Amino acid sequence: MTTAKKQPNSSVFRIDSFAVPEASRAAFMAKVQETKDFLDEQAGCVQNLILEQHSGSDRFNVVTVVEWTNHDAFANAKAAMMAKRRGSGFDPESFLKTLGIEANMSNYIAAS
Repeated sequence: MTTAKKQPNSSVFRIDSFAVPEASRAAFMAKVQETKDFLDEQAGCVQNLILEQHSGSDRFNVVTVVEWTNHDAFANAKAAMMAKRRGSGFDPESFLKTLGIEANMSNYIAAS
């Protein structure tokens, strides 16, 4: 991750939650780690976490959280990720569907 000075409350958070069947875990986690490694190298990445449910009853058992310094850093990283996926032919929607994974993906900013 690159270290960058950020303005108060300017961060953009990408938080994705996944319901991953046990049979799909290995393939899914490998792709998530590959994505994390790529995003860690993008300018403006403050933190990038892959979290697995430890307790509780929510159906989502894997969550990723990426904090970007600001909207521009987020937009640039998103464009870079999309270009990488186009170049490799990777289709995230098909990947998730094939593995039987339910996803909830959203962007957040600090509440004011």
